Amino acid sequence: MVERVIATPAALELIERLRRKHGQLMFHQSGGCCDNSAANCYLPTDLTIGSGDVQLGVIGGVPFYMSKSQYEYWKHTQLIIDVIDGHGGAFSLEGPEGKAFHTRSRLFTDVEWAELVAENVFPVD
Repeated sequence: MVERVIATPAALELIERLRRKHGQLMFHQSGGCCDNSAANCYLPTDLTIGSGDVQLGVIGGVPFYMSKSQYEYWKHTQLIIDVIDGHGGAFSLEGPEGKAFHTRSRLFTDVEWAELVAENVFPVD
């Protein structure tokens, strides 16, 4: 099955470092504003996930969410979570590590899209 969100080895390594340091984590793809469009990493108690959010998948054992409205724009893409050097988002846990989670994306191929449609794997209809 095609995954809607994946992580690079560098991102998985940083996720594991943050899990050892903080315990349970969660991701939410920011829609812009003060943290641009970034994959922000939080403690589960730092952000309320509600009916306006969808879970796209799990990376490194950590659930990954996005708002339903933003998902409508991104649903034809696979999100690839990577890491770059620099200060992370103002609210994201990796900031003090000198790293920042960075979201890349690619369009699903026609074959992948057909597979998603056939399996009806859509967080939102």
